[in-house]
Amino acid sequence: MSKPITLITGASRGIGLALAKDMAARGHHVIGLSRSAPKEGFPGDYVTGDLSDAADTARALAEIAKTYQVDNLVNNAGLITVERLEQASLPAFEQMIAVNMRALLQCSQAVLPAMKAKRRGRIVNIGSRAALGKEGRGIYGGTKAAVVGFTRSWALELARDGITVNCVAPGPIETELFRDANPPGSPQAEALIATVPVGRIGQPSEVAAACAYFMSDGAGFVTGQVLNVCGGLTVGQVVM
Repeated sequence: MSKPITLITGASRGIGLALAKDMAARGHHVIGLSRSAPKEGFPGDYVTGDLSDAADTARALAEIAKTYQVDNLVNNAGLITVERLEQASLPAFEQMIAVNMRALLQCSQAVLPAMKAKRRGRIVNIGSRAALGKEGRGIYGGTKAAVVGFTRSWALELARDGITVNCVAPGPIETELFRDANPPGSPQAEALIATVPVGRIGQPSEVAAACAYFMSDGAGFVTGQVLNVCGGLTVGQVVM
């Protein structure tokens, strides 16, 4: 039996790289896609493409489609700029729309022919707890709320084709970028930890484990769902 082929965007570091390692360990043939290749060894094949550019995204996806029939897609790539409403800029808005929404649409469309031909596919979109609201994340949270909308609508559209679409929405996760902004032991890091019910920051491997479930054969009856991997931060939040 051939290995399932799993395409992961934004796989050069952080959650994406952790997910690539996790899926490779589970026997998947992993393909990474992002603007730059990982600095450390990558457990699979890698294609570079600038997801903020529609034409280059299309080129990279066409290159992948020539060689692979993708079984699983994780739309992990994301861009965040922290700006309050008064400072929010149109360039930042347009970049986040491009990476967090438009690229997600392109990647999902690109894998559909192979998935429909096999009548089996898994799409996992990476959202964020920020979709529920967080200061300075108006644009970012808005794009991640749109990811939830994509997930639910596409789940309905693709269910009869054997394709599931789900969303994993992380809270604070200990990536390189997180630690750059919140050094261990710093006042801001300790203040954030104090708000998390489980009393710690999450690990990229924990997000990877949630994604792995949605990609498993055992999750075939689960679609259109949002799983918050947030240490309990979303408990009690009102979701309309």
